[in-house]
Amino acid sequence: MKLGYQTNTWGGVVGHPAGVTSVKDLYYLANGSTVEALRDIAAAGYTGFEIFDGNLMQFVDKKEEFSSLLKELSLTLIGVYTGGNFIFPDILEEELTKIELVAAFASELGAEHLVVGGGAIRGKGIKESDYPDLGNALNRVVEIAEKYKLIASYHPHLGTNVQAPDQLDKLMPLTRINLCPDTAHIEAGGGDPVEVIKKYADRIKYIHFKDYKDGEFVPLGEGNQNFNEMCRLLNEANYDGWITVELDSYPNPKEGAEISRSYLAKFEVLQQI
Repeated sequence: MKLGYQTNTWGGVVGHPAGVTSVKDLYYLANGSTVEALRDIAAAGYTGFEIFDGNLMQFVDKKEEFSSLLKELSLTLIGVYTGGNFIFPDILEEELTKIELVAAFASELGAEHLVVGGGAIRGKGIKESDYPDLGNALNRVVEIAEKYKLIASYHPHLGTNVQAPDQLDKLMPLTRINLCPDTAHIEAGGGDPVEVIKKYADRIKYIHFKDYKDGEFVPLGEGNQNFNEMCRLLNEANYDGWITVELDSYPNPKEGAEISRSYLAKFEVLQQI
């Protein structure tokens, strides 16, 4: 069992303000301390972590310091999360330039995964042509990932043009990128994460576990998710990758991480993954 945690709970999910006027600087960012997050994640019993692109790039001139911290904490950088609009040709190259910088640094630090979200919703609504455009852009992301020996996966997300099950089914045949299901985002978008895992098991190289209840993301075990069945399906598909727990915000981030870790400890099937 390889369990990781996302650092974004420490500070919550925001974005870099420079991106308002400069697409190449539009990074995801959590405002909390990454160092504190990593210490808490290790103390809670996780062996790996995922990080936002903006938080990772804060260490681009402090590589040795960051690497030493990971060694001290016995933590593995699983992957980095990034994203883009992906459907507007005029800014696509700028978005891909940013993603390549992130991929290059993540690879230097030994990361395995490059996770991307996105696919903008236009002011006047989604065009059918947005899906092949998104698929083609994601294929470019795969090329970048392969250049740096990373595994690229697409993360369906609320607020994008791939949040509902039919939208995901529309996209997946149009791209060769892997799928990183975020179980709570799938449920919030009207889907069943168990069915998504079943349908796309052969394209899942990485997964986010997140629980959901009454319109809120909550620690694992406090929502409606059927993690036991998801684990069974992953085991049936011979999945041997990381499972990363994510919780966008929580009053006490370390406590939230501990609650989810304790909940997962009871699943015997996880011992086989």
